[in-house]
Amino acid sequence: AVKAIAPLLVLSAALASCAAPQRPVPQPRPPEISLPRPVPPAPLPLPPADWRDAPQTPGTWTWAMTGGRSTASFGQPGQTPLAMLSCDPAKRQVLLARAGAAPTAVPLAVATTSQRRPLLSDPDRGGNGWLVVVLPARDALLDAIAFSRGRFALEAAGLETLYLPSYPEISRVVQDCR
Repeated sequence: AVKAIAPLLVLSAALASCAAPQRPVPQPRPPEISLPRPVPPAPLPLPPADWRDAPQTPGTWTWAMTGGRSTASFGQPGQTPLAMLSCDPAKRQVLLARAGAAPTAVPLAVATTSQRRPLLSDPDRGGNGWLVVVLPARDALLDAIAFSRGRFALEAAGLETLYLPSYPEISRVVQDCR
């Protein structure tokens, strides 16, 4: 009987080897994560081709007698001014100042609709967070600032340019000094 079973075992082994291979059970795909598309950054605004097209620096001019000096100050109410014009009546000089500190002289420039002039701050007059330029009361640049069409620019090396309106307070300081 063992001899009769042996061929059956060989036959079943042969048939088992011919069986189709088992397919692996497919694994479920991980769920796709839907990420939002990145929003491209907004392009940086180009500087205006002309300084007169730049937005005005926020603030307004005010006038006051400060320490016996006719003074026009520009800035936001309740905050430290960004710019000032002050008359030194004894010397007949107008001090043009803008916020900013430096241990040495700093190049400044004033641009009006009629002229552009490079200046150099006076470190002896500055201090306490101000860059100061001293101008004779009869300097034509003061008239150019006062009568500039709507605004003028005050630039200082390393600082943001101030685009300031030409308000009557400026004319008052200039006239008080003459």
